[in-house]
Amino acid sequence: MMPAFAADPVLGHAAAAALAIVLLAGAWHKLADLDAFTLAVERYRLLGPAGARVTALLLPPVEALAGLALLHPASRAAGAGLAAAILLLVTGAVAINLLRGRRDIDCGCGAPGSGRRLSWILVARNAALVALCALAAAPESPRELVWLDGFTTAFAALALWAVYGAVNELFSDTQRFSASRTEP
Repeated sequence: MMPAFAADPVLGHAAAAALAIVLLAGAWHKLADLDAFTLAVERYRLLGPAGARVTALLLPPVEALAGLALLHPASRAAGAGLAAAILLLVTGAVAINLLRGRRDIDCGCGAPGSGRRLSWILVARNAALVALCALAAAPESPRELVWLDGFTTAFAALALWAVYGAVNELFSDTQRFSASRTEP
């Protein structure tokens, strides 16, 4: 029986590959400066110091595991589920702090020293990533892939990653963005 929604396999592969790049790069950045990431987790004030340290130690490897699982079709659905769980967990932490009025926290989601602060734009960005998780895990239409699909998948994944990077850069300085919206 055919599912109600079946995505073209290229869409699922591209979504999974783009998510894998985002997750693996994020894990790499966190591990590159684990002290800074630990400090970022502590500043959320959702866990005690010991819990924040444990979370900071566990999150990057779990993030890398999700990214690697997304790369193989047999484990892609599990990787997408794990990625969505990570994204929902960290987005919940961001939303709690935003509701508390705490915007001046480094989100801990970028390269060390990026200084990306909490914002509702970050929540929206993560919601879009969760939607990509759903696309990566969606049932695929039964069509045979041809060699051109490999190129299409690779370029689509890189394009999605570039859009992700562009959105992050555009909104990395919310003061700059806010000023540009109010200027004539």
